[in-house]
Amino acid sequence: MSSTPTLESPKPDCPTPCDSVAPSSPERRKLPGLPHSLPYYAFKPWVKLGNPILLFEYLLKTFGNIAHYRFMGTPIVFINDPEYIREVLVTQGSSFVKERTVRRMKVLLGEGLITSDDPIHMRQRKIAAPAFHRQRIAAYGDQIVSIAAGHRDRWQPGATIDIAAESMALSLEIVARTLFNTDVTPDILAINDEVNTIMGLYNFIVAFPKIESFLHLPIPGIMKFRRSKARLDAVVNRLITEHRTAAAAGEPDRGDLLSMLLASTYEPDESGNAQSAGTSPEGMSDDQVRDEVLTIFLAGYETVANALTWTWYLLSQNPEVEVRLHAELDAVLGTGADQRLPTLADYPNLRYTEQVFAESMRLYPPAWAMGRMSTREIQLGPYTVPAGSHVFFSQYILGRTPEYFPDPLRFDPDRFTPEAKAARPKYTYFPFGGGSRQCIGESFAWMEGVFSIATIAQRFRPRFVPTYPIVLQPKITLRHKYPVMMELVPR
Repeated sequence: MSSTPTLESPKPDCPTPCDSVAPSSPERRKLPGLPHSLPYYAFKPWVKLGNPILLFEYLLKTFGNIAHYRFMGTPIVFINDPEYIREVLVTQGSSFVKERTVRRMKVLLGEGLITSDDPIHMRQRKIAAPAFHRQRIAAYGDQIVSIAAGHRDRWQPGATIDIAAESMALSLEIVARTLFNTDVTPDILAINDEVNTIMGLYNFIVAFPKIESFLHLPIPGIMKFRRSKARLDAVVNRLITEHRTAAAAGEPDRGDLLSMLLASTYEPDESGNAQSAGTSPEGMSDDQVRDEVLTIFLAGYETVANALTWTWYLLSQNPEVEVRLHAELDAVLGTGADQRLPTLADYPNLRYTEQVFAESMRLYPPAWAMGRMSTREIQLGPYTVPAGSHVFFSQYILGRTPEYFPDPLRFDPDRFTPEAKAARPKYTYFPFGGGSRQCIGESFAWMEGVFSIATIAQRFRPRFVPTYPIVLQPKITLRHKYPVMMELVPR
């Protein structure tokens, strides 16, 4: 049985929806939810700054799969129904834009793929698409395995390590090699340090009203952000300049994502128009490339590192799953003197390894929540959602909903066999988002996760050492608050 920690859900104040009313017609019902603005409940245990998971758990337990509340006059709707989520992301996706907390991250990521809205998002996605073509991503498989093996081989059997820090170091090196075609240089470490500093300011950035208008003022938190952002931009801009200079000198394609982004141009549409408004024939401007580099760095580094950390923790708590994982690795990659590292040809045969990674991201999704803002009044089932509403849904909450995942705290990779996946509605599991904004680097993330797990698990069975408690820290990604200490037990 898994010892999966959770954030405790408080008892509801009332057993029935506090603001529900009988439907005025079979087609229309008033949204259930909190009768007062959220600050009214400031001293409730389910309201905690920087941890909306507690609030979402309370709303689901009290009101069901759709509930509303207000914050500072803004209507907010929380949904936990895959059909409603599909409506927001796909069917009625054109009626939604990014909500405030994501737009706020434009102060860091600019108009990157995570933060931009259409038509900018659509244009940038088309320009960036060649850099994430399946054949291009496949070419990184050997690099991922080589880097993972290098880290594994430096570990000492019997040593106790912070697997979170080690996963971050591994993912950082993979991103450095595949994104920039470089080792972990001082420049790469500087990017990492400044991103970490800014992530530490995440709650401050999100909570500060209209921070975009105050970035020039000598407010301590803003000054700290401004310094880190300036250093971050300087390093990334220097790397972009170096790549452009090399390309202009006739150097061959380095094979890294940055080179591909710089070489990409906007593809012609069906009418033969090669460019959309504001896009030069040369492709992305340096500012656009910088925004995408920072977006890819954050999305491709921190998210996978966190997912790997939770995977090692869950494997250490579920030895029967670990035994099956090792059996697959031995069958595919050999044992003893015949053991070898995985290659791209092995990837389709590492199905259980992929299921382990998928189940880990069900319980601990790196992207733990998403949101959109409605640009017009819309219908979700029998409910009317007003224009200007912020609609939130959580991969963390949905992944722990018994209706879709029975015995949800049990770590069971068999939930992700092809048959089990086909039996569930699509939007019960979406660790990489969905619709037109589904993560462009999803294939890369799966490959990085599967190959990293397979390479390390060939050699070690990391065992959790409870030096620190397991405490979730939901920021941009679902982080772990304390080091996750593990003993490196050799196989």
